[in-house]
Amino acid sequence: MKRFISWRVPTKWPVFRLDDRLLLIISGMIVGILSGLAAFALNRSLVFCLDFLHSYRAYWWAFILPAGGAALSSLFLSRVVNEGAGHGIPEVIYAVSRYGGLIRLRSSFSRLVSSCLTIGSGGSAGPEAPVVMSGAAIGSNIARFFSFNDRQRVTLVGCGAAGAISSIFNAPIAGLVFVLEVILGEWSTVNIVPIAVASVAGTEVSRLLAGNQIAFSHHTFHISFHDILACAGLAVVTAFMSVILTRLLRHMHHASDKTKLPIWAKAAVGGCAVGLLGFFVPDVMGEGYHSIRNMIEGVYEQGMTIAVVACFAKVLATSLTLGWGGSGGIFAPSLVVGSFSGLAYHRFLVYFFPSVPWVGEGCYALLGMAGFIGGILQAPLTGIFLIVEITGGYEVILPLIIISSLSATICYYFESASFYMKDLVERGQLLRPGTDARVLSDLSISELLEKDCISVPPSMSLREFVGLITRSRRNYFPVEDPETKEFLGLVKFDDIRPYLFNSMMYDAVFVEQIMDTHVAVARYGEDLSDVLRIMDSRGLFSMPVLANKRFVGMISKATLLDQYRKELMVQTYQG
Repeated sequence: MKRFISWRVPTKWPVFRLDDRLLLIISGMIVGILSGLAAFALNRSLVFCLDFLHSYRAYWWAFILPAGGAALSSLFLSRVVNEGAGHGIPEVIYAVSRYGGLIRLRSSFSRLVSSCLTIGSGGSAGPEAPVVMSGAAIGSNIARFFSFNDRQRVTLVGCGAAGAISSIFNAPIAGLVFVLEVILGEWSTVNIVPIAVASVAGTEVSRLLAGNQIAFSHHTFHISFHDILACAGLAVVTAFMSVILTRLLRHMHHASDKTKLPIWAKAAVGGCAVGLLGFFVPDVMGEGYHSIRNMIEGVYEQGMTIAVVACFAKVLATSLTLGWGGSGGIFAPSLVVGSFSGLAYHRFLVYFFPSVPWVGEGCYALLGMAGFIGGILQAPLTGIFLIVEITGGYEVILPLIIISSLSATICYYFESASFYMKDLVERGQLLRPGTDARVLSDLSISELLEKDCISVPPSMSLREFVGLITRSRRNYFPVEDPETKEFLGLVKFDDIRPYLFNSMMYDAVFVEQIMDTHVAVARYGEDLSDVLRIMDSRGLFSMPVLANKRFVGMISKATLLDQYRKELMVQTYQG
């Protein structure tokens, strides 16, 4: 994909040409407002769907409601908007990683509709990832409309994602941190200000339309030293549950891929299973925020055994919903599983250590959410700030830091990449800005070809070859078959050095006797990172490039590194 390199917007917007930062701040504010509106629209749509279907859930056939919603969601994505099922956020990361943030316009609404059908009918998923996808698509297409360059477009994609997260949670700092830590993967000064502005704009839209309310209220908690020590054990629990959800989701994806059913039928199978599970454990249905409120406020009436069962049931329900084709994200389910983990852990401590004055179970539910988010996303700062902002629980900041960091660290040893990035890493598609892999991915062999090499036939005598050298600026001479033009080998200037001062050999030695037939070659269209790896491993400075067994040019480290430096300047240009 050819990069569009343009440092400024068109001259019809002269006021913005004076200051790139002002351009991004104003654009980011607009994107944040639109993302906030998208988040509000999805939230209201979910409330409507849940209220509309509430009266039907008492019937015996209610288990088919999630199946119908998931099937309609799948049909809408595959047949109407022609998009594949997915969580949304990996697609945004991939667009930022490989295509400079280019996202199709229809993605600004497609995941909103599909996730509303899935979650509104009772599927176990969250609305956050679809809203992030929508906000990122809004930012991408606004950048495309104004002909922004890649760096500016990526920033606006981040603005859209931040505005969406901050709006849906009423948490501007969490939105900023999530984008920098997960979506963009870099803490660049040129990104922080516009993304922060977008995050605040999205939050203000939420507060204007829905009121300034924190998502989950709680009582004031007084943390003791033994509670802080207990955080280490809770970190192990949340990390364990994070790994289980990650692997079970991947297992469900693989099982779905192997099942020979239409896409909509697979989604219906998963939804039907969730509906049946919901008969026995109602807390697994939907995004599950009502359960979190009960746990944080300390009014969850079920015992420790039921809390443990609900924790694993929510993991299974989420895997069935998303793994079999439903639409939605893992944010809300992660918060639910984390809070159940914290609640069950607290009750375990109280049961076995009744004499210790533990803090209220609502605090452990908070800590469990932070540990689970930090673990499954491997983004500890996101877990910390998200829980602090959506609960207003600043007095638990110290244990939040401990458990989120420990959980993320433990998960890293079992899963080398987060849930969102695992598949991208395995396919070699996670390329962060400014890294070697990203810079090299934006270059191609065709841009680096040196085509001024003189080809020679294998039957040429050394006398003729010496005469040819005087007219060439190169030290490498490809040998071609005179009839088929296929590449046969390479003659290096160093190979003929022993014969240069012995004129008696000029008519006795031919090119085919001195050419190297085992030379390492690069294929036209091959990945540059692989080419550079071969050159480094063999100590080469140049390599011939072949297309259909024919020589098309040379590629050298000098030219590659020169273009690498220029491309790096493009990607890290700070305006």
